[in-house]
Amino acid sequence: MLFNYKALENSGKRTGGSIEAVSMDVAVGSLQKRGLIVASIEPAEKTSWLSNIKFGSGVSQKEIVMLSRQISALFEARISPLKIFSLLSEEMENKTLRKSLIQVTTDLQAGSTISKALEKHPAIFSNFYVNMVRSGEETGKLNEIFKYLADYINRSYEVMSKARNALIYPSFVIVVFIAVMVLMFTFVIPKISLIIAESGEAVPFYSKVVFAASSFLVSYGFLIIVALIVIVFLIVKFARTREGRAQLARFKLEIPYAGDIYKKLYLSIITDNMNTMVMSGIPMVKAIEVTSSVVDNEVYREILEGALLAVKEGRSLSQSLSQYKEIPSTLVQMIKVGEESGELGSILGTMAHFYQREVMDSVDTLVSLIEPMMIVLLGLSVGLIMASVLIPIYQIANSGGV
Repeated sequence: MLFNYKALENSGKRTGGSIEAVSMDVAVGSLQKRGLIVASIEPAEKTSWLSNIKFGSGVSQKEIVMLSRQISALFEARISPLKIFSLLSEEMENKTLRKSLIQVTTDLQAGSTISKALEKHPAIFSNFYVNMVRSGEETGKLNEIFKYLADYINRSYEVMSKARNALIYPSFVIVVFIAVMVLMFTFVIPKISLIIAESGEAVPFYSKVVFAASSFLVSYGFLIIVALIVIVFLIVKFARTREGRAQLARFKLEIPYAGDIYKKLYLSIITDNMNTMVMSGIPMVKAIEVTSSVVDNEVYREILEGALLAVKEGRSLSQSLSQYKEIPSTLVQMIKVGEESGELGSILGTMAHFYQREVMDSVDTLVSLIEPMMIVLLGLSVGLIMASVLIPIYQIANSGGV
């Protein structure tokens, strides 16, 4: 695959070009071996819009991954933090990210630490990201911390995009099907039902149901749309309250089969976060506190907040989590082994990888089940509508009405 890149030589001279590699990471590695500091790199071919899904304030996860790798490489080259962010802000193509990096550079010039400067841009640099950088400042291992961050964000992106992308095709088909059905019920079927009614022929019960549904949609379609908008508005408003978030979070975990995928997804986020922070030397209390603010589910957030209080009181992490049914006993036992052996970080990493793999496998299985079920459901729906229309027409034709 061909990649276009912009880079800086050790002398500070700007350069650019293209490089052939099997992946972006391999391309970056090859350029770094040449003594180049990569400022930006992207596939020469046009990529799918899915690879540029944005988060925060118009900055994609891939851009944050690349930025973290660049910062790590520049630290390894023993370039000062002020010079690093100054160089990157000049080369950054994303306007939002460039503006933030310029502000970070200004804060560093004023004597601020990197973590405090990044903390002013929460839409781009999460609480987890800032705390990781603060840990790197305290331990003097900023280059390693930024590598950890790049790897972590990349893993999170792969897991989330896998689940999201797998449902795009079924969602698209369902939306198109609904649109086609609405058009048929509002434009085609009313005209056919009028012709059949004028013929005076008796129609089957299922035809009467379809015709009645069509008539109701034509007569009250506008009210239905208004009602749906109001319902969606109320649900969104309720979901923004703490109670609403809690109920929605609980509902997501109780959905048949999909709820199990959600549980594995949140467990992978929790274990991966804590693994990254523990391996970076961040105290357990701080790791739990930051992880509770990162996980996007009220149920697991409350679990971590409860565990945080228990750990502060002197209990172990495994004891603190064992009282919650949402935390699998296997995970609790593995954490206990890690605490007893002093290898908690690596144990959490192993479990994070396990749950990430489980999420991907479960999504693949779900998609393989959705597609045939969707085909059968769509086939039955279309067959019912066609039968409701064609059989009365056939009866009229046989009776000489047409």
